[in-house]
This record gives sequence, structure tokens and C-alpha cells, in this order.
Amino acid sequence: MKTLVIYLMAGRETPELAEAAVEAGADIVEIGFPFSDPLADGPVIRAAGERALAAGMRTAACLEVLAETRVRVGETPLLPMTYASLLEAYGWERFDTDARAAGATGFILADVPAGVRPAFRRVQLVAPTSTDERIALAAADTDGWLYLVTVTGTTGTREELSPALAGLAARARAITDLPLYAGFGISTPEHAAAAVAVCDGVVVGSAAVAKAERGPGALGEFVASLRQALGGGDAGTG
Repeated sequence: MKTLVIYLMAGRETPELAEAAVEAGADIVEIGFPFSDPLADGPVIRAAGERALAAGMRTAACLEVLAETRVRVGETPLLPMTYASLLEAYGWERFDTDARAAGATGFILADVPAGVRPAFRRVQLVAPTSTDERIALAAADTDGWLYLVTVTGTTGTREELSPALAGLAARARAITDLPLYAGFGISTPEHAAAAVAVCDGVVVGSAAVAKAERGPGALGEFVASLRQALGGGDAGTG
């Protein structure tokens, strides 16, 4: 079965949104902890992060949201996604301890490459520009699965699935047997179906955040359409 990962920005409405996403077929939920200079985020997620910061979503508040989300979604893996500066300010070990106590099952850091801070266990990202050596290092360090960034750029909705994904997936598949989940620019059920022809799951961010702005019902309908495009669900790992 193919895995569906849905990204949501941390906010007071996130627990309800996450519950709707899981009920509609999401296997894993990423929760963005907003940062003032999110280098990997496109306009939709950047705007959502700015709104979250304006609403007071600092690290402690995000951890409260994470804990509330855990209550709502049962055993579904929850992965905070953020940037190194937030952890530098909060404390790496403290963040690891507090986030796991709040219900995190793993982490994603967009700006910390494989090989840097290996003691902080997390899902590693690789891109079309990654060398085979870097892919191997990321696969050796990653937590559960490898995140394939389909484009050389920021997140965001796109008209077509990146043609670079197939080559990246093939190279990663030759290096590791770990699950490969593709993200960045996967915006529609058609994109998702095309992506899982060459990998094991998809991560949907900007399109999910845009739907979430219209409430749990709209998000649930969108997630259900993605789930249908991928086939039956699988809890995945995080």
C-alpha cells in the first residue's frame, strides 16, 4: 500500500484539521512549526507560517498543538517539520525530549543536511541535485523513510509533476531498500498517482494547507481524493 503524508501548519485549528485528514485517509501528519525565514517554503506555506507567527505560534504553543493533535489522531505518526534556528534557540536535546513527550514520532528539518547533528534522529531529504554519495549518507542516517524532494526549489503547487522524480527515485532505489516518499509540488490526485508509480508514498503540503484554510470538511474531501488515487492506506512509519 502507498503512504499518504499530509502537511499542516501549526495553529489552534490544527488538531481538528489533522483529525479530519486522518479520518479521510492520511497515514502520517507533518506539523509545521513556523519560522520567520523558511527557505524551503513556497508562498502558500510561507503565508500560513506568517499567520501562525502573528497568532502567537512560538515553540511552546506549537508543542501544545502537537499534544492536542496526538489526542485527536491516536497512533498516527506525527512529525514536526521546522528549521535549525528554532532548535538552536530552544535547545536541541530539550526540543527532542519535549516534542516526543507531546506526541512526536519523528522530525523533519528542512535545512540540516545528512551528516550534521546525526544524534538528532530525523527523516532525511534528498533532491535531484544530490549525488549518489549524499543519497547513501542520507539513507544511512534517516529515520524510517527517505524524503525525495522532486524539485530544485521551494514547496508549492505546480501544474505538472516534476520530471526529475523518476531519475531520483531510481537512483535512491538502487542505494536503499527504505520507503521513498516524494514531496514538493505534488498538488493533485493525478500527481500523487503518477508519483507512486516510482516511489512508495507522497507528501502533500501546499495544496493541503490551501484546502485547510477552508476548514476540516474541505481538507477531508481533498485528502480522500488523494487516498483514492493512491489506493488503500498503510500506517507507514515515522
